[in-house]
Amino acid sequence: MDPYTPRVRTGARKKNLTLSAKEYHKVTGTIASVRRNRHYVEDELVEDIDIHVHASRESARKRRDEPSFEAERSFVRAPLNSRVVSSSGHRDKGKGKARDTSLYDVPVEIQEALVLEDLLYVLMGIEGTHITYHPEYSPDDEDPLDGIRFVIAPSLDPSLRDLVERILPLATYYTAITAFIESRSHIDFGLVNHALCASMRDMLKDYQTLLSQLEHAFNTSPQFTLQKLWFYVHPTLHTLSLLYLLITDLATADDPTAELSSSSSDVSDAEEDERNEALGLGGAKLKAVLSEIKTTTLGVNGGASGIAVKGGEVLAILHERMQSMSGDPAARELYGALLRDAGKPYVEMVQAWIRTGKLVDPYEELLVKESKFINRGTLEMDYTDEYWERRYTLRDGSTSGASSKQHQAGVPPPRSVGGRLPGGACIPAVLERWKHKILLAGKYLNVIRECGIEIRRDPGQEVDGNLSMDDERFYKCIEDAYTHANRTLLQLLLRDQQLIPRLRSLKRYFFLSQSSFLTHLLDLSHTELRKSAKSASLVKLQSLLDLALNTDAQGEDAMFREDVKVTMANSGLYEWLLTVVNVSGLEDGDAAEGHGHAHESQKKEREKDKDDKKQMLAIDALTLDYHVKFPLSLVISRKTILRYQLIFRFLLHLKHVEQSLSSMWIEHKTAPWRRATRPRGTGPEAGRQTPQTPQPPPKDWHSEFENWRKRVFLLRARMLAFVQQILAFTTFEVLEPNWRKLEGKLEAGKVETVDQLLRDHVDFLDTCLKECMLTSSKLLRAYSRLIVTCSTFALYTASFTKSANNAIAAADTPDGDHSMAKRWDILGKFETNFNHWYVHLDCVQFYASSENVSLLPLVVRLNSIKSMP
Repeated sequence: MDPYTPRVRTGARKKNLTLSAKEYHKVTGTIASVRRNRHYVEDELVEDIDIHVHASRESARKRRDEPSFEAERSFVRAPLNSRVVSSSGHRDKGKGKARDTSLYDVPVEIQEALVLEDLLYVLMGIEGTHITYHPEYSPDDEDPLDGIRFVIAPSLDPSLRDLVERILPLATYYTAITAFIESRSHIDFGLVNHALCASMRDMLKDYQTLLSQLEHAFNTSPQFTLQKLWFYVHPTLHTLSLLYLLITDLATADDPTAELSSSSSDVSDAEEDERNEALGLGGAKLKAVLSEIKTTTLGVNGGASGIAVKGGEVLAILHERMQSMSGDPAARELYGALLRDAGKPYVEMVQAWIRTGKLVDPYEELLVKESKFINRGTLEMDYTDEYWERRYTLRDGSTSGASSKQHQAGVPPPRSVGGRLPGGACIPAVLERWKHKILLAGKYLNVIRECGIEIRRDPGQEVDGNLSMDDERFYKCIEDAYTHANRTLLQLLLRDQQLIPRLRSLKRYFFLSQSSFLTHLLDLSHTELRKSAKSASLVKLQSLLDLALNTDAQGEDAMFREDVKVTMANSGLYEWLLTVVNVSGLEDGDAAEGHGHAHESQKKEREKDKDDKKQMLAIDALTLDYHVKFPLSLVISRKTILRYQLIFRFLLHLKHVEQSLSSMWIEHKTAPWRRATRPRGTGPEAGRQTPQTPQPPPKDWHSEFENWRKRVFLLRARMLAFVQQILAFTTFEVLEPNWRKLEGKLEAGKVETVDQLLRDHVDFLDTCLKECMLTSSKLLRAYSRLIVTCSTFALYTASFTKSANNAIAAADTPDGDHSMAKRWDILGKFETNFNHWYVHLDCVQFYASSENVSLLPLVVRLNSIKSMP
C-alpha cells in the first residue's frame, strides 16, 4: 500500500463513542488555562465542560459514519481534512441551529478559546465547528478561484464577531490562491505561469509557517488571545489580498463574459423568467447546464480567443498591477518580486534567442514566433524573402518599418475591442521598445547558423543567469547581442558573399550601364524576337544571351554572367504597371479615378488583355532573371528582382524603339526617299505661256509627294529625339546618380544594420521607379501611348517605302497616282497620336513642380524637342 494512503479504520474504532485521552487533555488544558487567568466560578466551568464534551461526542459520532479517507484525493495536501465532512449535500440542516444554541450560555472566554481553535482550521480552508461554510456554498458549482466563504455562528458574542469577521477574508484569499496555484500548474499554462505559481507557493509557505507558529502559541501560551491573533495576521491579510486581486485579474483576463454575467443576472426580468420557465427554457438546472458547458468550452483554452493567459500576457498584467499600485510600497515590492520570479523563464528564452539564434519556446509564450513550414530547403528551388520576413516574426504582427499596420494572418484577436492581445502575442510594456531588436538579433544569428558558420559569442558580452526584466544589465545584454549579430551578418554579406560586386553586375545587366551586350543580343535574336511570346524559344534566346555575354563580359561581370537567365513575362509592361498603380494606389487621385472607371470597363479590359496576350511579341515580353543563393537572396530577393525587371523592360523597350527608328533612318537614305520625282527642265513655271483666259493653277503632285516625304522624315526625327531624350534622362539623370548614392553608402560603411541595408536597397529601386515615371498612372498612360506610337510607326517602315515606290511608279503612268490622300491619312493619324506628347509634357511639368522635383531635367529636354521645326 502506498505509504501516503491512510489505512482503513477497523471495527474497534467504531465502537469507541467517548473522547480519547488526547482530546480530553486538550479540552481540560484549555479550560484550566482560562481558569488560571480569569478566575471564573467552578460551577460555570463544570457546565461548560459538559457542553464541550457533549459537542465532542457528537463530533465523534459523525466521524464514525464517514467513509474511509482512502478515496480522499486531497488528503495528502491537507491532513487536517478529518474536520471536513465528506459531502456538503448531506449536511444536516439542523446542525447549524444546534451549534448556535451551544454558544448562547457559554462565557466569552470559552467562546474565544473555541473560536481561536476554529480559526486555526478555517485559515487553512477547513470548515470549523462554529465557523462553517456559507449555506449556499457547493464545491461542484462554485468557482474555486473565487475562494470559499465562511459564516460565523449567530450566537457568537458581538465583541468577538467583529474581530473574527476581519480575519475571515484570509481564509477566502488562501483557498482562492491555493486553487489558482493548483490549476495554473497544469503543463498547458507554460513556464511563466509555473514560475509565478512557484513564487506564490513560497509565499504561502511563509503563511503556513505563521499558522503553525500561531497554533503552537495557542497550545502552549495561556496569554494567546484573539487580539494577538489579529495582530500577527494583519500584515499577512494585506499581502494575501494583493495576491487575490492579482489572481482575479489573471482568472478573468481570458473570460470577457465574466464581468457581464453578474450584471446580466442582476437585471433579469421576473416576468421573462416566468415565461421562460413555462416554455421550458428557464430553470436553475438548465442555467447550471449552460454554465457548465460554457465553463468547459473556455477551460484551459483561454476563453473566446482560444489562448490561455500565459507568457507575455501574465507579465503584462503583473506590470500593469505594479504600476497601478505604485503608491503602495508593500504592493510594489510584492508585485515586483512576483514579476522577477515569473519573468525568469521569459528572460532565459530571450537570452537563448539573442545569443544563439535558437528559439526554445515550447508553450508559445515568447514575443517571437517561428513559422516552421518556411525552411531553407524551399529557397534552393524558389528563393524568396519569405524566409527573412515570415520565418521569424513578432506575435503581435508589427514590423520594424515605419508602418504600424499588423499582418492579420497569424495574429490572434485581442481579448476585447481595443484590449491586449492574448498569450505570447501580448508583449510586456518594458519590452515594447526592445521587441524589434530582440527579433532581429536572433534572426541575424539564425541566418548565420543556416549558412553553416559557427556562432561565436562576443567576448565583451557578459553572461549572467540572474538577470531580470527590471535589471538594466538585461537591456544592455540585448543591445550588445543585437550589435554583435548585426555586425557579424553584415560582414558576411559584404565581405564573404561579395554583395557590392553582385549589385554592380545587376546594374550592368538590368540598368544597361554597358549595353553593348544588349545591342549584340538584339542583333543576334532579331528574327526570334519578332515572333509571338508563346512561339519564341527560350532555349535559343538563352544560348544567344550566353554568346553575347561571353563576348562582352570582363572582370567582375564575367564572374556572375552565368546567373543571368532569359525569361518571358506573362503580360505587357505598361498594362501590368497600370493595373498595379490603380490597385495599390500609389497616386491617390489616379487610384480614385481608375477605381471609378474600373467597374465599367472591367469586361472590356479583360477581353483586351486576352487579345494582347495572344498578339504580344517576344520583344515586348522579354526580360531577364537573376539567380542568387542564400543568404544573398535576403538582399536580392524576388521582390527586388521584380523591380529590376520592370526597369529593364522599360529600358529595353526604349532601346528597341530607338534601334527601330535608327533603322528607319537608314531606310530613308535609299532611292525611293532621296530620288527626285520631277524631271529636269520641268516645273510649274517651265514652258508657261500667257493664257488668253485666266485658269486656276493645276495641282502639283510632285510638290505634294515631296511634302509627304519631308513630313515622314520630320516625324521620324521627332520620335527619335523624344526616345533618346527619355533614355538619356533615365540613365544619366535617374539611375546613375541613385546608384552612386547607394554604392557610396555601402563602401563608406554608412550602412550599420542589415535591415538598413535591405531598406536602402528597396528605397533605391523605388526611387528609380518613381523618377522613371513608372508609378504615376497619368504619366504612365501618356508615356505608354507615345512609345507605342513610336514603335508602331517604326513597324511601318517597309509599308512607307513600298508606298513611296508605288507612288513613283504610278506617277509615270498616264493615269497618275490616286493614293496620295490615303498616304496623308495614315501619316496624319501618326502625327495626331504623337502630338499627345504635348499632354505628356504638361503632366511632367505639373508633377515636377508639385511632387517630383527630379523631373525638372526632363522638362528641359522635352522643351528642346518642342522647339524643333
